[in-house]
Amino acid sequence: MWVEERTVSEDDEIVQEFLVESHENLDQLDRDLVDLEQQPGSRELLSSIFRTIHTIKGTSGFLAFSRLEALTHVGENLLSRLRDGELTMNLERATALLSMVDTVRALLSVVEQTGSDGPDADDSIDIAPVVQALKDCMEDRAAEPVVEPAVEPAVEAVPDPAPGLESEAHAEPDTSDLGEIHAVEVSPSRPAPAAAAPKPAATPPGEEDHHKRSAADATVRVDVDLLDTLVQLVGELVLTRNQILQQADAVADVELVRASQRLNLVASELQESVMKTRMQPIGQLWAKFPRVVRDLGAQLGRNVRLEMEGQETELDRSLLEAVKDPLTHLVRNSIDHGIEPPAERSAAGKPTQGTLTLRAYHESGQVVVEIIDDGKGIDPAQIGAVGVKRGLVTEDQLGRMEAREILDLIFRPGFSTAEKVTNVSGRGVGMDVVRTNIERIGGTVDLASRPGEGTTVRVRIPLTLAIIPALIVGEAGERFAIPQANLVELVRLEGADLQRDVEDLAGTPLLRLRGHLLPLVGLGNALKLSSTPLAESESLTVVVLQADDVRFGLVVTDVHDTQEIVVKPIGRQLKGLEMYAGATIMGDGRVALILDVAGLGRRANVDTSILGAETDTRTAEADTTSLLLLDLGDGRRAALPLAEVARLEEFDTAKIERSGRNEVVQYRDGILPLVLLSSAIGLPPSSENVDPLSVVVHGSGESLVGIVVDKVLDVVEETIVANGVGTRTGVLGSAVVQDKVTDLVDLDAVVALAGAR
Repeated sequence: MWVEERTVSEDDEIVQEFLVESHENLDQLDRDLVDLEQQPGSRELLSSIFRTIHTIKGTSGFLAFSRLEALTHVGENLLSRLRDGELTMNLERATALLSMVDTVRALLSVVEQTGSDGPDADDSIDIAPVVQALKDCMEDRAAEPVVEPAVEPAVEAVPDPAPGLESEAHAEPDTSDLGEIHAVEVSPSRPAPAAAAPKPAATPPGEEDHHKRSAADATVRVDVDLLDTLVQLVGELVLTRNQILQQADAVADVELVRASQRLNLVASELQESVMKTRMQPIGQLWAKFPRVVRDLGAQLGRNVRLEMEGQETELDRSLLEAVKDPLTHLVRNSIDHGIEPPAERSAAGKPTQGTLTLRAYHESGQVVVEIIDDGKGIDPAQIGAVGVKRGLVTEDQLGRMEAREILDLIFRPGFSTAEKVTNVSGRGVGMDVVRTNIERIGGTVDLASRPGEGTTVRVRIPLTLAIIPALIVGEAGERFAIPQANLVELVRLEGADLQRDVEDLAGTPLLRLRGHLLPLVGLGNALKLSSTPLAESESLTVVVLQADDVRFGLVVTDVHDTQEIVVKPIGRQLKGLEMYAGATIMGDGRVALILDVAGLGRRANVDTSILGAETDTRTAEADTTSLLLLDLGDGRRAALPLAEVARLEEFDTAKIERSGRNEVVQYRDGILPLVLLSSAIGLPPSSENVDPLSVVVHGSGESLVGIVVDKVLDVVEETIVANGVGTRTGVLGSAVVQDKVTDLVDLDAVVALAGAR
């Protein structure tokens, strides 16, 4: 059916867990062995010591650490005889066992540094004397006390076990306790480890500082409840920070502004560090899927190979729990409805073994999980027929629907294509619950399929639910937060642009945006805060949003700013409203509701059938370029490709700081270097004093750069005819844009010239 192969990275992870567990167990062994000297008849202590050595021995054999296995094997035999009462603990035996613990600790250090415990890795550690001492302790003479000969216990002679031990050392390694190394649970009130005994091979003086921290020293176990409490406290700190920043901006106190900026930086770093403690690899969730695929494949008669990519992708622990059931359902669906039986696949010219791929990666501040199968795919005609049969759509509605919309019927409540109810499928409860549960945590689900080739289900999940970046907008005197994960861009329309680009189609207001039609939804109308038709507005501020595969424009009255918000659950009175995903407390103490973009689109009955359906003929006739048009002061203009723009920001001049020769501002938990565009392209600075500064943010990740301009004029789509006039460093040439000669900026050259990269 399916065979899993361990990769190098998986081996490394197992070894690290083994090292951490073993170091902790050895520290406990030191204490237990000393206690056992005082209580030589304690079966509880002997059983605990035996289990620990047995676990180290079994895992060492599994990981092919032969010297560790051989040493602990002999120690295990001695402990077994002590536990069974055949021998009695005395000073010599305790000393031999403690020497074994020290040698095991030294070998573990070698494994951590070199990845092997063999003599080639470190020949300064000789286990032979320790092994011999342990064997000697099983001889008759070992039963005689070393320190107090007057208290000689009566013990029968014990046969020489050496031949049997030698043969056992080469036996098949015992891996029965391998599972114990994975029990890395988070537990409270755990005793602090005792100081480690000196290693047999001492480290030369002065070299300790050059060694990296050991696996044991680099790991600490913390109760999960404590982590949750820390996250809550950091959330409250973020709320307080937002309040102080808002108050500081309203007061002309330079020292207060500096202190608030420092608080902002420290709070942001603390927030990031605490959130990292809750991040766990999605591979922990995927660990159960090989068994699920194997068992379900055998039950349904399918030959399935499971491939997993991106197991190391991390997301919040609480989200792992939330997506466990939806992802399990999607995996089961792919095997039940997607991958065909071997005979059917062979008849279709496919390999008899189907492939199910799980892939995870980070994209745009979210975790994307893809469930891909190479099965029979989904036939829109069949889905449409079932939808009509079950009363989800009418024949007339089905005739006007595109293939993508028809496939979306799969997510309707009660939808099922199964002919009969089984313990796997057919109850009509599934994909609708999957989408509901994913959207409940701020995620999205979409589906793409090719009949005969396979299906891909793409799930987008936020990295964390506790603190998220959001755009704050205003409507009818109230403020609302829009998760930045759903934000595409902002568009401002007025005057001739409004008349030209906004039109009405069958009662639906539409925006022509770069050649495509975008449905418009008024936030005030959707929330019943206003009844003013969009057509009567003199200007429109449009927030372009994306949810699942639906994109629409949300018309708002005001756009305030972007900030990190702490997500609070909403009360039961509002839980039934699909437009809201939660609430947050703003800097002034007022509550703002967080909008659920997918729910808002459904509430407004966004018609997705027109998305991308019509191309603007004015821009389709020739190759056009989207440009950001800039004012550099004194009548000078420049343009740069809109695709190179990450964000547009404004900064008060009081927030500008210096780092060496560079001017910088604190920005999104980091430092944003600033480049004055006019100077970078060889023009004199503007004679106008502009405050706040208009900044075009260019780049991504840690390589963001702020390009300072006098003013952002417009976003235009033009057929550019470049001219070599004006070509120089930072300028590719010039062109006529909106009837004015405009410099075409070479952003890469500007950034390189400024030394920002």
